[in-house]
Order: sequence, then structure tokens, then C-alpha cells
Amino acid sequence: MNRKLFAPLAIALALAVPFVAAADTGPAPRTAEASIPFANHGGVYTWEVESGGAIWFQDNHKHWYRATLMGSAFDLPFAEAIGIDTRPGGSLDRWGAIIVKGRRYQIATFIAMPGPPPKFAHNKAAADPSAKHLH
Repeated sequence: MNRKLFAPLAIALALAVPFVAAADTGPAPRTAEASIPFANHGGVYTWEVESGGAIWFQDNHKHWYRATLMGSAFDLPFAEAIGIDTRPGGSLDRWGAIIVKGRRYQIATFIAMPGPPPKFAHNKAAADPSAKHLH
């Protein structure tokens, strides 16, 4: 390649990168796997159900996490209590599961979220966190 053409091209690319990065319109969602330590000893404060097979957990430090399940948990939107099946270390993460009405549902993903879940009109239990219990 001709060096006279390479230098202006390199400068143009270097100047264009900040403008492309500046076009991003918000914080990127967190996608790294996360965990709630001591979930088996009260580390989970509350939970919210999202349609489509996902459940949000809030830890005792008020941080939110979103777990997607490997299968459909049809009883989950109507559950007043759930069980948490943690790893041997007691952490809730993508290797854990939830138990709803005696059925075990494996967690597929477990990620930290920047804020609380959106409220869902069809989920009446989400409006009253005191009505939900962990077993």
C-alpha cells in the first residue's frame, strides 16, 4: 500500500472512533454472570416474577439480579413462595435452581441488573413483596 495514502486513512479512522463510541445512547446492560452469596442463609431479600420465564432477585444490599429459567415454570406467576436450591457453597447463581410447588426449575442465566425490574400489571403478587416468602 502506498504510504502517502495510508497516513490520511489511519488519521481518519482514529478520528472516527470517538464519534462512533459517542453515538451510544445509554449504559450497556450488565451481562457478566453474577451470584448472591449466602442465599441459603437469608442473602435474598425479595423476588419478582417477569413474564417469559424469568425471575428477579434482590439481595440484602438492595442489588437486583435477573435469572432466566431453562424451562417454562407455569406456576411461577401464581406462587406466593418459592424455594432456592443453591450450590454447595450457598450462593445463588446460574448453577442453582428454584423450586415452585414441588417442581425444580434450573437457572439458565443469572446476571446483575442496574435497577429494579419493571412492574408488570398481570403480576399482582409483585405489588406486595410482603406476600412472598422463601422456603
